[in-house]
Amino acid sequence: MPRTPVDSARLALSCLDLTSLNDHDSAADIERLCERAIGAHGSVAAICVWPRFVAQARALLPRPARIAAVANFPDGALDTDLALRDVATIAAGEGDEVDLVLPWRAFMAGERHACAALVAAVRRAAPAMTMKLIIESGELEDPELIRAASRLGLDEGVDFLKTSTGKRPVSATPDAARVMLETIARDARSSTLGFKAAGGIRRVADAVVYLDLVAEHLGAAALTPQRCRLGASSLLDDIEAMLGGSAAAGPSGDY
Repeated sequence: MPRTPVDSARLALSCLDLTSLNDHDSAADIERLCERAIGAHGSVAAICVWPRFVAQARALLPRPARIAAVANFPDGALDTDLALRDVATIAAGEGDEVDLVLPWRAFMAGERHACAALVAAVRRAAPAMTMKLIIESGELEDPELIRAASRLGLDEGVDFLKTSTGKRPVSATPDAARVMLETIARDARSSTLGFKAAGGIRRVADAVVYLDLVAEHLGAAALTPQRCRLGASSLLDDIEAMLGGSAAAGPSGDY
């Protein structure tokens, strides 16, 4: 059944991880973020913040609003202790989700066992959290490296594969998303796994590209916040403009 531009905007809103990961974020910034998370047109899937702001966000947002925070972010060092400290802070603040950066430089240098050990350690430390692995696909570039990094994450029990931190020159791309989604679709847990596109998604038309790719590879049933996320800070502006009738209709998907 065709999806109208307004339908696409509503779907993008429901799958949005509304994000603030600026270097100089303050408590006031997080308060404004939380105020925007539940708006006149509905709620976002989650907010995504630095670990130090999780407790504040938890106090401001009613349940079942979900709070995600980053770990080993943004550099993706091969530093298990750092990643575990981040996870401990997220857990202490009652966060729901952790977006972990794969040590992608170490991965590209061939230190794959060490990278897998870091991911496994975080998985053990956060068994109840939704865990998303950021593979930094724009830096990996080679489809086979993207596929191998995706496979590593799935083998270590992550729930989502995520494209990017949004802090590198190249963030989400359709080509990388396609490789990641193919890897998810071939996994034994494919019916429960999710995908998150992040970085450079500013308009509903940008989001539609990734929503359609998820539907193509995982099926239309995967277009839910449980399995599909869009990480962005400015996408909500375009969503609200479109749902409020003040934005021109962009391209729509077919799902």
